[in-house]
Amino acid sequence: MRDDTPAERAKGMSREELLALPVAVDLDTSNRALGLGRSKGYELAKRDAYPCRVLRLGNAYRVVTADLLKLLGLAA
Repeated sequence: MRDDTPAERAKGMSREELLALPVAVDLDTSNRALGLGRSKGYELAKRDAYPCRVLRLGNAYRVVTADLLKLLGLAA
């Protein structure tokens, strides 16, 4: 069982998990952090309406972790 209180959790990931992320993450990881479903996250990215910066690299989407942390209020 987790010890995290609701305030210490950012949607689907703990603060510690979020702060340990690499410089950029895949869209599924970002969706999890934001509490978005897979379909909704990809729909938003495709329409350029994702709540933070998304990079399109070939067929893959990457989210800049610094932007994700800023959106979640965890930026340094």
